[in-house]
Amino acid sequence: MSETAPVTTTEAVPPQLPGLNCGLCGLRTCDDLATRVRTEPQWLERCIHLSADRVARPATDVPASGPAGAVVGSMAGTACGSCTAGVDTPVGISARPVFTGAGAAWHDTLGRPFDFYLEHFPEDPGPREVILPHNPILTREMEVQRGDTLIGRPLGMSCGCPITHCGVVTDVDPRTGVIVWCVTGPLGPRANGFKDIGYYIAEAYEGLITDARLEIRIGARYFFQPRMCMLQWRHSGLVNYLNRTPSGLQVRVEGLWIG
Repeated sequence: MSETAPVTTTEAVPPQLPGLNCGLCGLRTCDDLATRVRTEPQWLERCIHLSADRVARPATDVPASGPAGAVVGSMAGTACGSCTAGVDTPVGISARPVFTGAGAAWHDTLGRPFDFYLEHFPEDPGPREVILPHNPILTREMEVQRGDTLIGRPLGMSCGCPITHCGVVTDVDPRTGVIVWCVTGPLGPRANGFKDIGYYIAEAYEGLITDARLEIRIGARYFFQPRMCMLQWRHSGLVNYLNRTPSGLQVRVEGLWIG
């Protein structure tokens, strides 16, 4: 009588992914990548945060990691420095959080504190950005229309982001050249083609706030992090529109910087 061999599995368990959901691998979340890696291990090479060639930060600048890679460094609760809204706020501006912020990590990937996460509207395919090409006449010359897929990069004082942005146009003003688009990541342009507007100015972000560590006021400048930012870097901007909705605090932020 022969014995039955024990059942074994060769399925590789993926290592702990960073939990940044940056999208640089081409998938929407780290959970999606972990699922893909189980059947296609070569996909793990797409995670730049696990690469041995990445530039590491000094140990003193690296916050501790919490569940699912959440950054929970010791700087939590400190003021934002140059912005007018922070824990140490001036008289007349309350620091009372208006949202629970449950599970939120108030530091970017460089360990810098920020005040709120900016989410995109549920009806939008991605974060809504108001942009102006450095040569506004391109909007007419390229016949940019709603539904077009564009690529470009915000240059200089209007953010200076090193990542090429890709998105779908939702509104366009051919007279001024101003374009409103939803940033969606690189997979659409790769698969379906695109129009390249080159360098552009990021004029504003519009979205929702559902996680904040303090009260948001019109006229104040805040550090914030777009939830879908590929680099998970903090931005700075002036809040000039607020509206409470069932989905969260609708906000428009202008005067954008990175860092």
